[in-house]
Amino acid sequence: MLDSDYPGQVCSIARALEVVGERWTLLILRDALLGPCRFDDLVESLGVTRTVLSNRLAKLVEHGLLERRRYQVRPERFEYLPTPKALELLPVLGGLMAWGDRHYPHPAGPPRRIVHRHCGGGVTPRYSCDRCGSTPAPAEVHTELNPALAPGAPRH
Repeated sequence: MLDSDYPGQVCSIARALEVVGERWTLLILRDALLGPCRFDDLVESLGVTRTVLSNRLAKLVEHGLLERRRYQVRPERFEYLPTPKALELLPVLGGLMAWGDRHYPHPAGPPRRIVHRHCGGGVTPRYSCDRCGSTPAPAEVHTELNPALAPGAPRH
């Protein structure tokens, strides 16, 4: 296994990658940002092993990106909710999504678009609303599925 740190690098990107740079981590955050996520739902949605998911979730909770909240006592079960710190990653994930749409497009078009809740405008890769021109706060946006995608197509 590769080390998860970047010794000797004085770089904010390297420090951020120590937290969010492991395989599956950004996809876990993507799902959490789309709504409250329960452990079993994440396993099914992502196709990740339970062990890997447990490790990544523990790290995201430890670093304050997700809040672990019990929703059932017997058996004990948890859901993982994004914190304000995680919401700050929305522009980063939106930019990565736009880059992927541009360079690795789906034949039916982008699978999702980011929408400004206030006016319904699309949010651009520079994180401004293409309709009203504002820079929406993370809580003021959501994503919508592309209706051109087949019903059985992956939803991410």
